[in-house]
Amino acid sequence: MKNRWQDEDATRMVAHYRDQGISEDVALRVYTSRLLGSESALVLHGGGNTSVKTRLRDVSGEEIDVICVKGSGWDMAVIEPAGIPAVRLAPMQRLQALDQLSDEDMVNAQRGNLLESQAPNPSVETLLHAFLPHKFIDHTHANAVLAVSNQANGLALCREIFGPTMPVLDFVMPGFALAKEVAKVFAQSPDAQGLILHKHGIFTFGSTAKEAYERMIEMVSRAEAYIARQARPQPAKVNPPATLANMAQVLPLVRGLLALPLGQGRYTRWVAEVRSGGAVDDFCARADLDTVAWTGPITPDHTIRTKNRPLVLPLPDADRLNQFKQVAQERLVAYIAHYHTYFQTNDALFAGKRKELDPMPRVVLVQGLGLIAWGKSKKDAIINADLAQATIETVLDAEAVGRFEPLPESNLFEMEYWSLEQAKLAQGKEPALARQVALVTGAAGAIGLATAKLLADNGAEVVLLDHDAPAVAQAARSVGGKALGLVCDVTNPQAVRTAFDTACATFGGVDIVVSNAGAAWEGAMATLDDAVLRKSFELNFFAHQYVAQNAVRVMKTQGTGGTLLFNASKQAVNPGANFGAYGTAKAAALLLSRQYALEHGADGIRSNAVNADRIRSGLLTDAMIASRSRSRGLGEQDYMSGNLLGQEVLAQDVAQAFLALTLSLKTTGHVMTVDGGNIAAALR
Repeated sequence: MKNRWQDEDATRMVAHYRDQGISEDVALRVYTSRLLGSESALVLHGGGNTSVKTRLRDVSGEEIDVICVKGSGWDMAVIEPAGIPAVRLAPMQRLQALDQLSDEDMVNAQRGNLLESQAPNPSVETLLHAFLPHKFIDHTHANAVLAVSNQANGLALCREIFGPTMPVLDFVMPGFALAKEVAKVFAQSPDAQGLILHKHGIFTFGSTAKEAYERMIEMVSRAEAYIARQARPQPAKVNPPATLANMAQVLPLVRGLLALPLGQGRYTRWVAEVRSGGAVDDFCARADLDTVAWTGPITPDHTIRTKNRPLVLPLPDADRLNQFKQVAQERLVAYIAHYHTYFQTNDALFAGKRKELDPMPRVVLVQGLGLIAWGKSKKDAIINADLAQATIETVLDAEAVGRFEPLPESNLFEMEYWSLEQAKLAQGKEPALARQVALVTGAAGAIGLATAKLLADNGAEVVLLDHDAPAVAQAARSVGGKALGLVCDVTNPQAVRTAFDTACATFGGVDIVVSNAGAAWEGAMATLDDAVLRKSFELNFFAHQYVAQNAVRVMKTQGTGGTLLFNASKQAVNPGANFGAYGTAKAAALLLSRQYALEHGADGIRSNAVNADRIRSGLLTDAMIASRSRSRGLGEQDYMSGNLLGQEVLAQDVAQAFLALTLSLKTTGHVMTVDGGNIAAALR
């Protein structure tokens, strides 16, 4: 492993934070924490922890001994001084004299001794760091160390590889008990440069930040070198069928199976992240994937995110997807049954007071295709995918050494249900559209973008479609998060299908579709060029049909219903002079929305339309506003606010209507009017 320490970078970091009133010790602690955190083979997504013992002034101005330790859940790759809260050291060290200390009392003692009351919770390993005398302490879950540690003879192997300056401690649950055991080990080996926690991770110590960091790199490099000297086995691989399905076909199917029905048309859905290539492909191509898929994570810290094992699915044949679905369902039922047994058996070992978590897998391995990780959001799914990919890479390294052997289920259960670990995942009430995927066409326009933003604000993952490449890219950036912008000509049925497949491959499926793209052409019907009318119907009717067809295709595969929304127009029910090319196509689109409501209500798919009027947008441009105003003998402002409320209707108002219909679980075949009040356009 490469040593990334640079004296110049460290000096710049110290100077940068000195200007903010941050001490050199803390600045260097930030610097090496980031070095460790930026190396995915060492830690991932909030894993690991670091500390420095130093002196800081309390509120009274007195300089006292403190330990600055990584805050629980902080990501070391991007950590700031605020993520390394200072805790009074002496009270922490006095706790070493106790024989027992509950988790609740430990957390209370740590929080009660923070210098800043609003600081994040210090790491659950705070006492371990405090009980050791070293100034700088680093802890990672290095893949290479775990590959040699997760062996039947892992204890002996680690002693052989790392030598006497790195004592090896058998697994102990993190917290007070582990801190006490580590202190005992150091008392017996005062010259130790660090220690190995069996099937958990590695610590290194130093009097300087550089020394602790470089010892970590040295020890991990020893493990990597040992693995490299071993002969990796070459297992047999499967022969995929010529009609091997792709992820876009498999994902909605699997996503639907994993959804938990809540009744009344509601589901607990999951969002996907797919990984393939390299080690993932090698692993998922194995003929013995069923038997070699791990039965425990590489480090117990991962259990809260990935469960203790993946769901393994067979080769999916595109010509036999119904058969694949049946096998997948059977294997999922078996997976859930195993989780229930795992919970009941191990809960009894720990006084039987816990509430069972949901049993659904967070990682699915599809033979011949790759890895799918599932989460409550795209961000969550990416984290789980990173952990699962690291697991595959580590398991392959472990097989080069011998045979991967994780911790027993009882240890994994204790970690999965440990309140201090579950607290890392705690969050408030989920937004209304959390775990759902929305696709919006015409998304770079005023109404489309306002709708995409509002759906994202309410928790949805959003796919934006538009024919304008720079505009849709900018629109996706403005929505933020993991929003995906795709260039798509919605009048091209193949392009629409490809866009839906990309949405499925990115997020796992689609639940909400807003068919919004449109444009208007003017001219009297009697003299209208036939090409203009056909062009209007291509965009204002047939494009809606292509979008709806693909929405239904995906939603029926998922089997969890969905929401189909059309942007209709006042012109569909109250035509305007010289606007027939637009109005007739929109009238057809309005009927289309009701036809889908009629034909797919039994599938749980709701189809509704929003009837909006006079919205400033790419469709109703300044030039068109001027033209329409003149045709009605009105000033532009009077034209735009010419409704019963006397107020101009905004794109955000239309977006609110789309959201309301999305949330109306018992409404289908409805047309919601957003025009400020126009009796002539009111539906009967």
